[in-house]
Amino acid sequence: MQQTILTIINPLGLHARAASKLVDCAKHFEAAITLATDGDEVDGKSIMKLLLLGAPMGTEVTLRVDGADEEDAFLKVCELINAGFGELED
Repeated sequence: MQQTILTIINPLGLHARAASKLVDCAKHFEAAITLATDGDEVDGKSIMKLLLLGAPMGTEVTLRVDGADEEDAFLKVCELINAGFGELED
């Protein structure tokens, strides 16, 4: 299992479009992908559960990835979150 704490940095937080991008990324991997905040842990492959986290900009989330392809999944999800889901202005 791989785990890290990441900060949501895009201005709108983990809203519908960002959650959709995360699910689209996560569904390509066999590994279980979860995000957790303040004791709530949800499946990273479920848009509804991700939206229920209510994670605005600045929220720290714990990413956990466990499974056969966890290394690749971990890197891709970290890249996506650290890039602000592609929503950051230059």
